[in-house]
Amino acid sequence: MSDSILLDIDGAVATVTLNRPQSLNSLNLAMTAKLREVTEQLESLAHIRVVLLRGAGDHFMAGGDIKWFHAALDHPAEERRHSFERLLAEVHGSIIRLRRLDKPVVACVQGAVAGFGLSLMSACDLAIAADNSYFTLAYCHIGTSPDGGATYALPRLVGIKQAMEIALLGDRFDARRALELGLVNRVVPLSDLATETQILVDRLARGPTAAYGRTKRLINESLNHGLAEHLLAEQDSFAASSATADFAEGVSAFVAKRKPNFTGR
Repeated sequence: MSDSILLDIDGAVATVTLNRPQSLNSLNLAMTAKLREVTEQLESLAHIRVVLLRGAGDHFMAGGDIKWFHAALDHPAEERRHSFERLLAEVHGSIIRLRRLDKPVVACVQGAVAGFGLSLMSACDLAIAADNSYFTLAYCHIGTSPDGGATYALPRLVGIKQAMEIALLGDRFDARRALELGLVNRVVPLSDLATETQILVDRLARGPTAAYGRTKRLINESLNHGLAEHLLAEQDSFAASSATADFAEGVSAFVAKRKPNFTGR
């Protein structure tokens, strides 16, 4: 299998690295297949407590591989359509797996965050960006509509009007604007990116992993629920959490005025 995406396990942290730096980590067929393999593997790793997603080299991801798109023009339109349908079905499965993963997923971005790169970052639970990051959805510039869940995530993150502007104009904007829009959680100097990301990841890795998973699911489902339905979901989730070892540890630590030692169970 291609090494276009690397998976490194270090204790409770799984680091996923987009690994085509010579092409700004742009998405091609090999990376699509590898992303499926890696996200399926993440679902099976019960001991992992946080996932870090980053790009090799100076960029996160510059979107789809346009050279590959250009080569597809040699095929008849209907054949091309079916080819992209199959491709997107596979890559969209990876987006769904990241969203439903029962532990936090953190995107660490720098340089280009474009096209599918923006979609992929938006599928993560938290995002920390270097101050040299730049963002663009860009699909309109090649005459297509977005993919990767961008048109699902953006209205929820930035509102309808801002989502329309990002998608229809395809303009580039900087990390400070991404922070203002709510696309990223933090912006740090490029020189501090690795350190600040590690601090955040380590903090999450020490947290109540099962409760994080329930919280993530509640937030993801909230916009599709009515209030009464969602209150029931919160009720069930809290009750389930109250039966865990982490709940007992958290309450005991609070009463004892000490830091909790969560085990993720």
